[in-house]
Amino acid sequence: MLALVFSLIGIIVQLILVVLVAQAVLSWLIAFEVVDRRNNAIASIYGFTQKLTEPMLRPIRRLVGPVGGIDLAPLILGLGLIFGFQLLQTLVFSGVFRG
Repeated sequence: MLALVFSLIGIIVQLILVVLVAQAVLSWLIAFEVVDRRNNAIASIYGFTQKLTEPMLRPIRRLVGPVGGIDLAPLILGLGLIFGFQLLQTLVFSGVFRG
C-alpha cells in the first residue's frame, strides 16, 4: 500500500516537472519571439501552465527575487520537489517513520 502511495506521489511530481519545463520553454519562445503570444493555441497553453504553476511559484518568488534578471523560482521548485520526494521516500522506507 505504501509503495502505491509513493508511486502516485512520484507521478504527480513528474507531471508538475513536465508542466514547469513546458512553461519555461514556452516563456523563452515567447520572449525571443519564436512564437506569437497572440496565437490562441499558444495563449491557452501558456495560460494553462501559468494557472497550474503560479500558486507554487509565488511563495518562492517572494523569498528569492530574480537573479540577474532570471527567475530562479521554477528551478528551485523543481529541485525542491525532486530532493524532497527522494528524502521522504528514503526516510519512510528506511524505517524512520514506521508506525
